[in-house]
Amino acid sequence: MTGDNAGVEPVRRIEVVRHRAHPALRGLVAGVVGMSELSPVPVHRRQPAGSLVPLVLSFGDPLEIEGVAHDSFVAGLSTGCTATCFERGQDCVQVYLTPVGISRLLGVPGREVAGRAVAVGDLVPSWRGVADRLASARSWAERFAAVESLLLESARRTDPVPEWMAGMCRDITASGGTVRIGDLVSESGWSHRYVARMFGGRIGLTPKQLAGVIRFERAALELGRRPLAEIAAVHGYSDQSHLTRDVIRYADETPTRLAAANRPTAHTALAGR
Repeated sequence: MTGDNAGVEPVRRIEVVRHRAHPALRGLVAGVVGMSELSPVPVHRRQPAGSLVPLVLSFGDPLEIEGVAHDSFVAGLSTGCTATCFERGQDCVQVYLTPVGISRLLGVPGREVAGRAVAVGDLVPSWRGVADRLASARSWAERFAAVESLLLESARRTDPVPEWMAGMCRDITASGGTVRIGDLVSESGWSHRYVARMFGGRIGLTPKQLAGVIRFERAALELGRRPLAEIAAVHGYSDQSHLTRDVIRYADETPTRLAAANRPTAHTALAGR
């Protein structure tokens, strides 16, 4: 091999640009991230369960999710781990939707996308040309403006979730998933069965399921930084074994392996960690 690049190993490149969502999207969008990633080898990742829903608007190569190739898609709320892979590169704008933002911005009940990846064009036909708009944009600022315009239009066309449901989501999130669901149900004035059915249909998970995901999410951020028993106590687990079982349930691996992997999540991507 000859030339200036002889013997030079291909370099992996990652560009991440963060954007604060428009004030009118507060409570619906946690944040927006532009990502351009190039790798000389396939990149495999595992995504544990999380409380933010990635709406991925791609203008590059497809991303494989559980072995199926997807372009622009939304990956609904889930209580399990998801495997992803891309071969050479990934260019996209990732919008992180809150649980109440799913139905408001996509126009479908959360249950319709829960636990699976769904093509954006199938959910919102008017968004099918977004890839071309993003690819032709000259800057991330232009891409963010184009995406934000679509989101604001969607928010204007749809009705918000009932206030009792939005309030329940806020309380569960604010407590880190440790609030007593029975107390929230009593405050709503509805029966447990009605709340589970209506909340689960609109959000995608029942209040108890959402609380479990959020509690795991908060605890996982501390793995490797303090003893497991201490993390378990702080986040309302009965003991260290209880925490370990939940990590395996939501991440499909032990706390030690999850901490060692130090994988990016929606929250770390938005926070810049």
